This record gives sequence, C-alpha cells and structure tokens, in this order.
Amino acid sequence: MTKYKVGLISLGCDKNRVDSEIMLGKLKRDYELTNDPKSADIIIVNTCGFIEKAKQESIDTILEMAEYKNKYNCRLLIATGCLTQRYGTELTELMPEIDIMLGVNDYNKIDELINSFINSEKSKITKLEYSNININEGERVITTDKATAYIRISEGCDNFCTYCIIPKIRGKYRSRQLEGIVEEAKTLALNGVKELILIGQDTTRYGIDLYDANKLHVLMNELSRIDGIQWIRVLYCYPEEIYDELIDEIASNPKVCKYLDLPIQHISDNILKAMGRKTTKQAIIDKINLLRQKVDGITLRTSLIVGFPGETDEDFSELKNFLKEYKLDKVGVFKYSKEEGTAAYAMPNHVDEEVKAKREDLLMLTQMEVSEAINKEKIGNVYDVLIEQLEEGSYLGRSYEMSPEIDGNIIINAANNELNIGDILKVKIVDSTEYDLLGVVYNESCE
Repeated sequence: MTKYKVGLISLGCDKNRVDSEIMLGKLKRDYELTNDPKSADIIIVNTCGFIEKAKQESIDTILEMAEYKNKYNCRLLIATGCLTQRYGTELTELMPEIDIMLGVNDYNKIDELINSFINSEKSKITKLEYSNININEGERVITTDKATAYIRISEGCDNFCTYCIIPKIRGKYRSRQLEGIVEEAKTLALNGVKELILIGQDTTRYGIDLYDANKLHVLMNELSRIDGIQWIRVLYCYPEEIYDELIDEIASNPKVCKYLDLPIQHISDNILKAMGRKTTKQAIIDKINLLRQKVDGITLRTSLIVGFPGETDEDFSELKNFLKEYKLDKVGVFKYSKEEGTAAYAMPNHVDEEVKAKREDLLMLTQMEVSEAINKEKIGNVYDVLIEQLEEGSYLGRSYEMSPEIDGNIIINAANNELNIGDILKVKIVDSTEYDLLGVVYNESCE
C-alpha cells in the first residue's frame, strides 16, 4: 500500500522546531516524509503566534498551503502551534481551509487524528485540549545540520513580562526530568550530533520546580560526560537568575561553550519596571561584569525591544549608550508589538510606529559599529570551527562564539581542499566584516 506523503512547515523559534521534529518522529513510521509540499498529501503548518509579524506569516503560510489542495496533491491541511493555541476558536470560523487544528501540547495525538480524518473523511477536527503538566517529548527527526541539535529542557514560563503572551500560550514553567534529557542527548550523540543547544523559555530556572533547586549546572555537567558531544550551548538565561554554580560550570567545563544569551530587553529602569522585569540596570551591569570576570573569553548575546509604551527619548538614549559602553558581542533588536492579552496592551503612551522604526535602525547601526570593531580584534585568532555547509565555493562554519542562524558565520577559503561537513577544525581568522569572519584552515606546521 502506498504511504501518504507528509510535508511540514515549521515557523517561529527553535522551540517550535523541536515540536515539529517530534511530530515528524511520530509520523515517520506510517507516512513518507517529504520536504516538497507540492508532493505532499498531508501538509502541517506549525505556526508562531508571538508577535504581529509572526502571526501574519503564519496566516499567509496556511492560506498558501490551502491553495495546494487545488493545485497539487494536498488533501489534508493541519495547523498546529502557538497561533492555533492562541486563536483556535477564531481560526475555526475564519479559516475553514484548515482540516485539523491542534494546540501546543497535543502532538502525541497527531497520528490518531490523521487516521480518523482519512478513514471517516470528517470535515474538521479541532483539538485544543491543553495541559500545564505535559511536555512534548518523543523520538525526533532532526532538521538541523547533522552535527547540531536543539534539546528542550523546560516548557512554559512564570515570568509574566507585560509584553509577552507566552505564559498564556505555553503555560506555567515546568522542567523536564534530568534523566530523560540525558537519555535523549545520548541518542542524539549516537546519531552524530556534536553540539547540543539547550533551550526553554527560561533555561536558568531549570530544575527549580522538580528538585526545589537550580540544576542547570548539574544538567550541563551530566551532558558533558556523553561521548561524542563536544559543545554544549545554552540560550535564554535571564540575567537575574544566573547563579554562582552555573557561572563556575561554564568557566571550568571545556565542553560548555563560553557563550550566554541574556534576554535583557532594555536597560532603562523605567522601562524594565514597566516591562515587569525582575531586575534593574545596575544588576544587569553587575552580572555582565561578573560573567566577563569569571569566564575567560565569554561571548554575550542579548535581545532588545525598542518603542515599548512610555519609552522616552531619554530612555532610548540610555539604551543606545549602554550598547556603546558595554559592547555586547551579539544583539538582536525588535520593535515592540502590541499584543492583546498582555498587560502592556492597555498601557498609555504607546510609541508611534515611525518612531519605533527609527529607533530600531539607530540601535542596529550602533551595534553594527560595535560588532565591526569586535570582529576586527579577532583577526589572527585561531578557533575550533564546526563546518556546516559549502556555499559558492567557500565553506561556512561557526565557532563557540556563534549560535546557528542568528550570529553570523566564519567563511572559510579551503584552498581547493575538500572539508567534511560536521567536522570541527582549527581555523585562523584572516579578515572580518560587520557580522562575519573570514578564515583559512589552520596548519600549525606552516606557522
């Protein structure tokens, strides 16, 4: 019997990617997986519903895939993810093109619902049952480069920042069992994964709900004992939650990348308070200084929001000056998005869109100048580099200082030598741009 073909489009963050990989892992036994939605009998769109731009991309993608019912092979369109969790009732009425709709914690039911639809030809199945206990887990089909995999260590969030809808979509904070994470990592390592990227809405609090203590440093140490794992990277560490044992583990464990993502969002005390952040400007600065003091060569990344309600010219100048003074290595800048269901939605003094756009441009220009200067200082350095792809005659790779897809690349001129994708090689930096580095394979004997 010919198997139905399933195609999946994953939108949004790396946590969504893991959910998509779990769905594919559940479906691969009974269905043929395809990367070409034109050939797919069943199309799944795993949506993002975090901010307005992401919501629009999700809606546009669903509508585009709905057209494949007329143009190509699609007979079943499924929508999953944060958009369906957030707007399930409305989408049922507004988008009849969707045949099956699932909430963010229903992916263990996806094969059962597909079979039910195919066998009975029901017109629509909507499942939005939601649990604050379950976490999507299970066998995965890895969609990243073969040497890298994200691994979710927690789900949900208890921070309730005033601009963020995630706690209402994903639920309360809950950690995965340490033993389950380690077993998953061992399986990934056996399949060739060398870099583990630990993710969650707030990784720094890992274990506090299960073990009544912060256990991220313990988890990282356990993962570092797995043969084959060479890099362990952690994202989304709230600075106020970073604790001494975690800093010591990052500093002393050779497999842990000297890299942290600190989502500080702003630096003005006025805006931090309005955002519901549980920290202050001075506390953030003190934590940055401590990390740089304790962890040699640490790379710090952050994300910032401009145009939050009530942000004055003075608040913005304070943020811009902070970037100039503290020279964070990697920075993402986002315009505030007014999201219904959040506390900030009803706040007074919303900032004009043109002002937001101008501030975004100014902040990115400031960071570009910082990044260009930092990269110039790297010329002559030798790094261990994970080789990821060959593009237009040059290889692209990353050092410990770079997270995939967001932090630039090291562009390697291999001098006609063929490199193996997935290898970690020593590369000497010979030039730089604002965000990328240029290098050659390092041969110590030629120095």
